[in-house]
Amino acid sequence: MAIADEVQRIAAPVRRWARTQKREYTNGEPRPLAGDLGAMGVYAGLVVAAGAAVRASGRELPERIPLGDAALLTVATFRLARRIAKDPVTSPIRAPFTRFEGASGHAEVAEEVREHGGMKHAIGELLTCPFCLAQWVGTGFVFGYVTAPKATRLAALTMTMVAGSDVLQFVYDAIQNGALAPATNDDDGGE
Repeated sequence: MAIADEVQRIAAPVRRWARTQKREYTNGEPRPLAGDLGAMGVYAGLVVAAGAAVRASGRELPERIPLGDAALLTVATFRLARRIAKDPVTSPIRAPFTRFEGASGHAEVAEEVREHGGMKHAIGELLTCPFCLAQWVGTGFVFGYVTAPKATRLAALTMTMVAGSDVLQFVYDAIQNGALAPATNDDDGGE
């Protein structure tokens, strides 16, 4: 019992400090600081575990990554993070944490976090933010590249091709909607 009491004695000022920091930071808004801290802990734990697995496997880290591979992984990270965060087909992943608000751009949805404060809020924010997800997706691609470069390049190629196709879809749509039509001057100066 003495150890538990000692832990409580040491933890009490830390809890008070954390509550004060949250109150002063959030300004009364329902911000999920504990949930965000948990998500950062999960991310850090996964990176440490993956790094330990790479080290235990005896694999060597690359001295450098060729520019072409870096570009491939970058575009793939963009596309996959956006696919997870905004695509209607991936809505079931986000549904436990978000509420559908409506369409948002071409083939994307707008969603709002369902719960304010706590872990579900933090996960909802992460899953609806392509910028936030890019860190996780990019890290996955990097560890994939280190452990299985051929398979990772193939997966990244798929997402990069989808991103390229998206660009072509937007170009085609713009052409269909008259983007290349000659501009007309409706204001001829009154002449």
